[in-house]
Amino acid sequence: MSGSIPFYQKHHRHYDRGYRSRETESAISQYQQSSSTYSSHSSKSTKGIRAATYTGLGEGGASPLPKRAKPTYLAMDKENQIIGYVVPIFRGSHEFQSGLSDTEEARAKESAGYLARRDLFASGVESERIEHKSHRTVMRESAERISLSKRIHENEEYHKRLNEDSLMHTPEFVIKPRSHTVWEKQCVRLHCTISGWPEPRVVWYKNNVSIDPMAKPGKYKVESSYSVHSLEINKCDFDDTAQYRVSAMNSKGETSAFASVVVKRFKGDVDDSLPSPRLRKYFTPCLEYGVKFETHIVEKFGVSFGREGETLSFGCSVIIYPSLQRFQPEIEWYRDNKLLVQSKWVQMHWSGDRATLTLSHLNKEDEGLYTLRVITKSGFETHSAYVFVRDADAEVAGAPGAPLDVQSLDANKDYVIVTWKQPAVDGGSPILGYFVDRCEVGMTHWFQCNDTPVKFARFPVTGLVEGRSYVFRVRAVNKVGMSHPSRVSEPVAAMDPADRTRKGTSAPWTGQIIVTEEEPVEGVVPGRPRDLSVIEATKNYVVLSWKPPGDKGHEGVMYYVEKCVSGTDSWQRVNTEIPVKSPRFALFDLAEGKSYRFRVRCCNSAGVGEPSEPTEATTVGDKLDIPSAPGRVVPTRNTDTSVVVSWEASRAAKELVGYYIESSIAGRNTWEPCNNKPVKGTRFICHGLTTEESYVFRVRAVNAAGISDFSQESEAIKVKAAIGGGILHASPTPPYGITVLECVRDSMVLAWKQPTFIGGADITGYFIDYREVIGGVPGKWHEANIKSVSERAYRVSELKENMLYQFQVRAANMAGVGIPSLPSETFKCEEWTIAVPGPPHDLQVQEVRKDSLVLLWKAPVYQGRDPVNGYYIDIKEAEADFEMWRGVNEKATNKTFMKIKDLKEGESYVFRVRAQNKAGVGKASDPTEPVEAVTKPGTAEIVVNVDDDGVISLNFECSNLTADSKFVWSKNYKEMTEPERMTLETKGSKSKAIFKTPSEEDLGIYSCFVTHTDGASASYTLSEETLKELLKISHDHKFPIIPLKTELAVELLEKGRVRFWLQAEKISANGKIEYVFNDNVIHQGEKYKMNFDKNTGVIEMFMESLGKEDEGTFTFQLQDGKATNQSSLVLIGDVFKQLQKESEFQKKEWIRKQGPHFVEYLGYEVTPECCVRLKCKVANMKKDSVALWYKDGREIKVNEKLDFSEGVLTLEITQISKKDAGIYEVVLKDDRGKDTSTLNLTDQGFKDLMNQVFSVIANSSTQLKIQSTEEGIRLYTFVNYYNDELHVTWHHK
Repeated sequence: MSGSIPFYQKHHRHYDRGYRSRETESAISQYQQSSSTYSSHSSKSTKGIRAATYTGLGEGGASPLPKRAKPTYLAMDKENQIIGYVVPIFRGSHEFQSGLSDTEEARAKESAGYLARRDLFASGVESERIEHKSHRTVMRESAERISLSKRIHENEEYHKRLNEDSLMHTPEFVIKPRSHTVWEKQCVRLHCTISGWPEPRVVWYKNNVSIDPMAKPGKYKVESSYSVHSLEINKCDFDDTAQYRVSAMNSKGETSAFASVVVKRFKGDVDDSLPSPRLRKYFTPCLEYGVKFETHIVEKFGVSFGREGETLSFGCSVIIYPSLQRFQPEIEWYRDNKLLVQSKWVQMHWSGDRATLTLSHLNKEDEGLYTLRVITKSGFETHSAYVFVRDADAEVAGAPGAPLDVQSLDANKDYVIVTWKQPAVDGGSPILGYFVDRCEVGMTHWFQCNDTPVKFARFPVTGLVEGRSYVFRVRAVNKVGMSHPSRVSEPVAAMDPADRTRKGTSAPWTGQIIVTEEEPVEGVVPGRPRDLSVIEATKNYVVLSWKPPGDKGHEGVMYYVEKCVSGTDSWQRVNTEIPVKSPRFALFDLAEGKSYRFRVRCCNSAGVGEPSEPTEATTVGDKLDIPSAPGRVVPTRNTDTSVVVSWEASRAAKELVGYYIESSIAGRNTWEPCNNKPVKGTRFICHGLTTEESYVFRVRAVNAAGISDFSQESEAIKVKAAIGGGILHASPTPPYGITVLECVRDSMVLAWKQPTFIGGADITGYFIDYREVIGGVPGKWHEANIKSVSERAYRVSELKENMLYQFQVRAANMAGVGIPSLPSETFKCEEWTIAVPGPPHDLQVQEVRKDSLVLLWKAPVYQGRDPVNGYYIDIKEAEADFEMWRGVNEKATNKTFMKIKDLKEGESYVFRVRAQNKAGVGKASDPTEPVEAVTKPGTAEIVVNVDDDGVISLNFECSNLTADSKFVWSKNYKEMTEPERMTLETKGSKSKAIFKTPSEEDLGIYSCFVTHTDGASASYTLSEETLKELLKISHDHKFPIIPLKTELAVELLEKGRVRFWLQAEKISANGKIEYVFNDNVIHQGEKYKMNFDKNTGVIEMFMESLGKEDEGTFTFQLQDGKATNQSSLVLIGDVFKQLQKESEFQKKEWIRKQGPHFVEYLGYEVTPECCVRLKCKVANMKKDSVALWYKDGREIKVNEKLDFSEGVLTLEITQISKKDAGIYEVVLKDDRGKDTSTLNLTDQGFKDLMNQVFSVIANSSTQLKIQSTEEGIRLYTFVNYYNDELHVTWHHK
């Protein structure tokens, strides 16, 4: 029975009953348990059940299948149309045949045994009846079971048609492809069965490279029939030995399966024309064991040049000795120290004796240093050379080159950041920006992501569909046109990073992965997002990042982003239509220069949660600056077609990508790029130059913000080989001045002076030779040291006591070992027994100035009987006689350095040093070379500096650096290699020594010496007083104060508003203000309105009014970086009450003046006619405004004289008398309000009025006249008005 099943279907989990639905499986298992006793009666009935079960599932009928019928695996509908593939039930396992477990099977056997024993005593008729009854029952129950299965299946299909989404699921391998081992020239077929809806797309891969049957017609054949997919490989050869992968993908996800194919050859049937397969380490034959291989790489590839779009191949021949049959080494290729793998861009081939690398469709990403590594058990050999890739011709002349190295970073559910590197070639005009395109994997349509070009080499792409994969490319644009698109990025899936980690990487052609949400629990609103921050801010966009809330509500959350302008509390939702799924969001269309705050809310089906804490104010603008131009560019000869270019790094460059180098023939000003891929170091070899031609070079720095300005042009250099290069000796000249520092029985310590010319390269070491001198005749030279020594002192051992010796020394550098020095004097090898010390050695002169210098030396090797306890320094003019030596110090110094002062400018001096111990002063050292006391142009001193953070540092700058120059810092003239209390930093031509925690331990002399210069050096003495002063300055810098023009003050404004304000003398735009009332921080709101004018430094806070609760102390706390300050204003007691009262009055006045009101309140005047005129000045009157006069609470009648003109309201009273005394009142009113003015003309008020009337009357009187009457003489006068209250008094003198 099992023979009818294909071999690839045996022993596979697909053929258990797991493919059935749970309902069907449960129902059938119940029938199997209930009928287990019947199925054990006879094998015949069991076979009937098996046949019926197979037929029921396959054809839907209850009749058994004919014995010899050919099984079919195609599912047909009623019209005999093929609708699917039916997998036959596996019959190879007894458990699957009966449907019983091992325990149930044992019970069935016991029941059968019991029935058999019982039948021995039963009649034949009874046995026949029982057997007939059992067979009939089993057949009936089998039919019922099949009918039930059919109904369940039909019910499931009906519900599936009602909701097609329930059919959708990720692809699954029902049958995975299996590995094969075949003979050469045979065919092999890999096949698998895959389920999934929608129908998955299937792609086959060989060593992770997709297989295209059309590329090799007849070699591969790919077939897909319903759910069965196959790959057929015809006439297999060794190259077909590989790992094959089949990948299936639909909209719900992706999955892959692997199989290996190994192609074997018959023994002895070897075809030398066929290449052997590349064997990895685990395929290496055992013949390698015990054999030592020698590997030689010959016919090496050199520096190569290609152009974008071309194909470039290069390689090396490899010779391995001994040559063993069928053994192959492991071949690896690297680009910039990164291992290359086979891909559509890179093909590697090994023919058995030659390794070849092919780069198809070159791009600038392919530029770099390529290394071939040949690995055997005995080790490995390598060879490297650079490959340059030039830009392809632009479609439009003058268009820029294509960007390069496009990558996708920070991918999330609907968001990804795309980064790239700017091209070296801008086409002659500045690049205006870049366009980013995206394409869904598997599609061919490219969609432009940004409407306007972006200058920043980083762009957030939003609006991605979760679960889908995308590739990206970038195009540059200038005023002339558009560049070619860059090479597409690697595919990236839009999904949660946690899901990507959990599910692994996707297939090369897709990244669509199932994204499963957590089981939702209704009614739980998510919490606040956490750790919201602005991770990137440019003038084009701002990127926010946050963490999901701790309480997600057990459901996948989404987010709403809100913004508000700084200084306001008006929040505006940015993504009003669709919430975002990723904890990242990019905001566009923000006003450049404005400050914003942001916050985020979570939402799910239960609702929208509370907002996160808002971010700090963020000003829209580029935070990353374009790097500064690199420093001095120094070219150095290398070969006949190349030059080594080194330069000073760009200062304070952030996120530096690398440098572009350009070259031009001197005098032509026609610049060509030397590299099209940025290099990160500060040294680069420019190849492809013309021999004997002079070139100049310049460098630019690159980061995401853009490309810097060009450095200054280098000096012109002629292209020719460096070694030799017109110099007579590329190796160093001989050392000189060989002396003996110590001598014992069998060894001597020698010292010598450095060569006057080092050959253009650093001296790497010295070699010492010695020879015996017998009877005045020198013998043969012998090597004293095989390995070079770096110091200029060496102990020559294994000498013979009392023998005479001569010595010679040779210096070596990268060009080789120089010629030996002249033979030294003849020295006798005998132990020194003198009591005084030997001579000091290695005298050096630093810090040469016009009147001083510093002399350094090393202690003598031979100490004498007692330790050295001091030194004496001698000086004389260089041309003076020997007798002119004179001492510099009268008292011996215990240091190995001394600053010698009071020199004559322009005079040349020589120096020597003598050591002393208790026994006396020893032999003097060899004198130094003549040193001229002069301050050379460009000489700099060490400068002490305290930065804004209070960090104290010593700074030294050298203007005449070379490519090999180094700054050497010393304390008390002992080099500080790894100082514990200081940090040494060098950038370009500047170096600094930074104190970590300055204290008295740091007192001393600090010096800096620059190698490979003409003696550039300086020193600084840190004394106790200087340290105290520096620490004070440091404290002021660490804790700076923001200066204030005015302290905190208060003033009243219109409406009774209260303004608290102060003005800072200097504060930056990043300054922060905290407003404090009675030790509590207050914030912007309805009660308090704050304003900070960063241009003028004016800081304000407004209150609409003052209440009792506002009595206390108001404080403004300022912070600008590390600088702080604060100012307080105390408003308590009478001061507060007076301010509150005045504020309330001002508020009432403002309210009064909103309607008709009095500008001048009611008053009076007396006219020359002695009429009393009541008047007031009013304002804000309109047509329907009403003015009413009252006297003693009663409105004055209309017949009284009432006038209103030009804002003055008057009421005239003629012939005033006592009856006119009273309280007068004027009322102004309309729909806006009313105002009242009162004048009291009673009692004293009326008297004052009458006195004024009487004064007018008196002033109106005429000259006194005399009239003679019968009664006598009459004196009289005339007045304008007479009042009964007027008192007339006559006076006579």
